[in-house]
Amino acid sequence: MTSPQSVFLLGAGYVGQHIIDNLLAAKHPVTTLVRNKDLAATLEKAGVKALIGSLSDIDTITTQAAQHAITINTSSSDDLPSVEAILSGVRQRVAQGLPTTFIHTSGGGVLLDEAKGRYKNDTVYSDDDPAGIDALPPTALHRNVDLAIVQAARELGPKANIVIIIPPVIYGFNPAHKRLTIAFPTLIRFALKHGFSARVNAGRNVWGGVHVADLGRAYMTLIDHLDTAVPSAHENPYFFADNGVEFSWAEAAENIGRILHKAGKIASPEPRELQAHELVEVFGPFTEAFIGGNARTRSVRLPALGWVPREKSIWAALEEEEVPYILATDG
Repeated sequence: MTSPQSVFLLGAGYVGQHIIDNLLAAKHPVTTLVRNKDLAATLEKAGVKALIGSLSDIDTITTQAAQHAITINTSSSDDLPSVEAILSGVRQRVAQGLPTTFIHTSGGGVLLDEAKGRYKNDTVYSDDDPAGIDALPPTALHRNVDLAIVQAARELGPKANIVIIIPPVIYGFNPAHKRLTIAFPTLIRFALKHGFSARVNAGRNVWGGVHVADLGRAYMTLIDHLDTAVPSAHENPYFFADNGVEFSWAEAAENIGRILHKAGKIASPEPRELQAHELVEVFGPFTEAFIGGNARTRSVRLPALGWVPREKSIWAALEEEEVPYILATDG
């Protein structure tokens, strides 16, 4: 890039703060929208312009997207009105002939099947095969939002850089941010409460993973690439962001059990299958689909652009970062 472009970021949370760190290091002017005044003050001290608001502030979101060369959404993958507000701002920039990039964060849940822990699916989605992703049903998780973005990307073509980054299970911990992901910490807390590590049925279903710090750098790789992308690059809006290592949820349950047993927090390291009445205590009505479904991805495009995951492995991060923080802070 010739000079750092201004960025509007929605979702200054677990993933978003890693992106902000990288953006500031690269001298990008950053504006974000946050609900929490204390977080706003912290971000302001770091050099971010923090606006107080929420995803329901549609006019603000549109205005900010229209005023910044780059908009990154790491907030909700399922809030269509806020995404439509961003796209409205994007269209305003395009109408003025201004350079425009929009990077939206979806999630591997869009690929989920009905395995319910019973099997490993043979289907692996690759981001260099957009037709396979396009074939997902509109009823899939996150898909209604993704479709609005795909439609805009194909409508505007090379007039705007519009892409969707689709991470798998995100893991890892940054002590400077003191934020955790959702998946593994939820299972850890369930195990601490009930005395056993849990899985859905046999837990044979498979996902990929990515450390949050590696994911934060993936957005920077995309920004650098999209700034100089040739027009044909706009034909495929999808980018997966896995680190190339898959895991089964049986392995997840085994490792959580092993680590908590080693720490003296549960009596046995052996995982157990969740009973019907226990499912609601994990991820509510979504438990069987989320930690029981397959979501297998192969990230081809980001590695081709030079993105190289280099952080700790999923189980090392679990044992060295996430579990110690939970045990130290959950009382």
